[in-house]
Parts: sequence; structure tokens; C-alpha cells
Amino acid sequence: MKLNFKPCGDLGTNCYILSTKSGDIIIDPGMNAASFVLENAKNPIAILNTHGHYDHVWSNKELKEKLNIPIYIHKEDAFFLERDIFGLGVPTSEADFLCEEGIMVDIKGVEVKFMHFPGHTPGCSMIEIGDFIFSGDFIFKNSIGRSDLPYSSDEVMLKSLKKFRELDFDKKLYPGHGESTTIKNEQKNTDYFSAQIRMI
Repeated sequence: MKLNFKPCGDLGTNCYILSTKSGDIIIDPGMNAASFVLENAKNPIAILNTHGHYDHVWSNKELKEKLNIPIYIHKEDAFFLERDIFGLGVPTSEADFLCEEGIMVDIKGVEVKFMHFPGHTPGCSMIEIGDFIFSGDFIFKNSIGRSDLPYSSDEVMLKSLKKFRELDFDKKLYPGHGESTTIKNEQKNTDYFSAQIRMI
């Protein structure tokens, strides 16, 4: 598998293109991501959203219409796609597949696993494809996603951090913003992250 990415939009949201034996999988096409995807995805087969915030899904509609490919998202975040909840002018879209924790999704022979880590949003997930894990806005390098936004939850984020801390394997993480990291590197930080949330 080969990975290409570009930080897109005002928030520098990482849009990823993972090229597999079966085609190109697009992860989190946010604001101004469509041109990057159209230029670099030669055989697009799917759009995956780690969660439903506007800066990760803005180009869903345009790419789905131009490329005729399905959208996948965790079922708890599908509502973000269907309505411009925050009145930001987000083009609305509709998921074709609603994913759940622990269910392996087969995309043209490529196994995709949505790992549910809510708190930043109700359906916030890390997406595992082979040796790649796309951690969205759950885990960044030396940081975590905000849990003080509408539809976010400090209490739920604390539970997700505990679940993350108990993962018994290591893989590289490709977050929604910033540089890549690893599970083991960020597990070292979970006690600090949790303490910061409790202090709020």
C-alpha cells in the first residue's frame, strides 16, 4: 500500500489517499481537498470519514458526485453529513455505509476496521487498514481532540482514552492534523491527557 496526503483548508486537515491493490481509498476529504483527490486518486473506490466535523467531510458531496464512489462513516456521526449543523455552509452528503465497532468492512477485497473512540464526536473513530491507522481527531502527536464542543463529551473521551491505553499492539497513527505518531508513543501520554480533562 502507498500513502499520499495533503493538509487542506484553513485548519490544515490531513486528507489521505491510500492506494491499495484494489484502488484508492480517500480518508477525510475536507475543505479544498477535492482538487488534490481528483489529481492524485487514479482509481478511487471509497471515501472514509473518521468523524463528521466539517473540516473532514466538506468535499464528500463533490467527490461522491464526480467519482461515483460510496461514503463510509461510523453510524453515530452520520447526522453530521446530512445537515449543516453549525451553519457553516457545509455541502451535505449521505453515507452509503454506516459502520460499527468490531465489524470488518470489505471494500473490493480490502479489509477496513472502524475502531470506535468517541468523545470528540459520538462516532469518532480510528480507521485501520493493514499497517495504517487513521486516527482522525481522536489522537494527534502529543495531543488529543477537543471534548468541549457541541456533541463532544469529556466523560466519554476519558473512557476512550482508557480503551486506547489498553491496546496491546503498536502501529503507526496518521492523525487528522499534524504529524504521524504511534500507538505506543501516545499511550505514554494518556494519563496526562486524562488529568487535563479532569481539571477542566
